[in-house]
Amino acid sequence: MPKCNLIIDSCCDLPPQVVDREGIYLLKFPYILDGQTFEDDLFQSVSAPEFYDAMRKGAEPSTSQISMPVIIDAFNAAVDSGIPTVYLAFTSGMSGSYDVAMLVYEQVRAAHPDFELYVVDTRLASVAEGLFVYEAVNQREKGLSAAELASWAEEARCFINEEFMVEDLEALRRGGRIPGSVAVAGSALDVKPLLNIDADGKLALVGVARGRKKGIKQLAEYFQKNAADNGPSRYVAIGHADCPKDAQRLKDALLKVDENIMFLECNIGPVIGSHVGPGMLAVVFWGRDKRENLSVADRIARRVKGGN
Repeated sequence: MPKCNLIIDSCCDLPPQVVDREGIYLLKFPYILDGQTFEDDLFQSVSAPEFYDAMRKGAEPSTSQISMPVIIDAFNAAVDSGIPTVYLAFTSGMSGSYDVAMLVYEQVRAAHPDFELYVVDTRLASVAEGLFVYEAVNQREKGLSAAELASWAEEARCFINEEFMVEDLEALRRGGRIPGSVAVAGSALDVKPLLNIDADGKLALVGVARGRKKGIKQLAEYFQKNAADNGPSRYVAIGHADCPKDAQRLKDALLKVDENIMFLECNIGPVIGSHVGPGMLAVVFWGRDKRENLSVADRIARRVKGGN
């Protein structure tokens, strides 16, 4: 039997059946579409085609962070359960929800000093967060304690590698995730931008592709270059924002690299989808240590602060 429970959030973009199990509590990010507020329930109430068709027709959904009362309720429920709990939070590099969670965490610890509660900044988002959460669930079911799972997560998050292609940068610009000048340049060049999530959990533009076909090829090449042979699983997560045919093309390209891959296919959820738009395509896998890309100054700064 698992020794701990997990709190996760909907920005992991996992299929609902993967996380719908006892001992896993899902925090749902809110989003606003056509003036109405919804909860991101992993496309159980609104389908992916419905959501992205609305964007194609001109809808501009917006998002907000998880509110403090929602996090308070989740943490109090954990305390009431009496079972040690770990919250794997959406990256602090793209949302203030982690900071809110830490404020609530301090309140809970003050009121219940003997209760084991851990909050981990995954520094990951969307399908990258999803593959990480997927393995965390496996580690929990192998019998890790809450303390062991939190320690595992602090290190393992650095080995999730991801790259994703978006149709254009307009949605990211509108949401304030990238500078307007970058979006304008991308549109002027008529290219498909390639992005990843850096070691600090922030978006980074890492390349461009001349068309989606070449973009899919570059995603497969990124996997071939960076995948690890000794990761915790052979699963590769494929995420797409209502472009299943391209997702299949990416799978076919990856199988030419490694025929033993097992796939975890995910829909890009409405919260992430609000910022990337329809057509996003992602590949995520266990690979190299992201911290290898940090500068010497960054490494020294982290050591001084006691980080990793």
